[in-house]
Amino acid sequence: MARCKGCGALLQSTDKNAAGYTPKEGSEYCQRCFRLSHYGDLMISMKTGIDPHMVLNRVEAMDAVILWVVDLFDFEAGMIDGISRRLANKPIIMAATKRDLLPETLSGDKAARFVFTRLKDLGIHIDTLILTSRKDREANAEIQRAVKETAQGKPCAVIGKANSGKSTLLNCLAENDQLTISRYPGTTLDFNEVKIGDQVYIDTPGIEIEHSMLMETDEKDLSVFVPQRRIKPAVYQLKGNQTFSLGGLARIDLFGCEKASCVFYLADSLNVHRSKTENADELWQKHYDEMLKPVPLKNEFSVSQKHKDSEKMDIVIDGLGWACVSGKITSVKVHVPKGVNVTYRKAML
Repeated sequence: MARCKGCGALLQSTDKNAAGYTPKEGSEYCQRCFRLSHYGDLMISMKTGIDPHMVLNRVEAMDAVILWVVDLFDFEAGMIDGISRRLANKPIIMAATKRDLLPETLSGDKAARFVFTRLKDLGIHIDTLILTSRKDREANAEIQRAVKETAQGKPCAVIGKANSGKSTLLNCLAENDQLTISRYPGTTLDFNEVKIGDQVYIDTPGIEIEHSMLMETDEKDLSVFVPQRRIKPAVYQLKGNQTFSLGGLARIDLFGCEKASCVFYLADSLNVHRSKTENADELWQKHYDEMLKPVPLKNEFSVSQKHKDSEKMDIVIDGLGWACVSGKITSVKVHVPKGVNVTYRKAML
């Protein structure tokens, strides 16, 4: 049975609400991929339902080199639990994508040092790191050379969390738009073989991002907080107790600020509202889902608290971005939708 060239799903013409549906006999693409590519119309959400263990089990059983695609902007959310154990006997090339979203002040050397430091912290080993972006032909050529030299005729399994940019990267390597891409998690639905030159690549379904803001929001709101162009850092000088509401998606309270600053790395379409912490609860309750929007699917938040113990510290919210705080700040409190991960790390920039 034929598979959709865009997402890998088995093509079928019986169930309009199931993956792989096409009304046209002999079509190369399912209706979902056609509408995603031409109109940005999601039709069927697949951000859940693809078993991550199934994906890793199949990759583990392959005699293949691994191309692990990680979104450099959303790096923490791109980490795969147990990858070094599961794929211990396979060479791993990491392609850190979407470098063009980060400020130009982040040099390649500094970005690479950041990646290797975080991987060491997490106990993850890779063989090769290549930083790239959609328009970086030189880096994409370097990826192809690294894969070919490492694979030695074996296929290359392309893995990564949902929305990491796997299909986009493969389209860039192939210099065509065969694979369907979108901002929505779960665009690739099954293993999809692509031949680029004499090298076989296997595009795999994105591994579900369990603790990301992307999973806790309506997909129509992704265009508000998923960045599509280079981030412009927003700098705030701080004094006293300060609160920042990131739309209605998250809230960061900063206590005891003196000669301190906070720099936000977020999509510029997401509204950041500043207030005194003493007024923050009242403001949140009064303006939630009005001035403070978008909001998550459920109005259920958890709180993470941290004493600032380094000169510069990133507060990372999976799927949303991060804030870098520096100077004298006694403590930080972060409000996020239940299930969303918050990481405190040494500053990237």
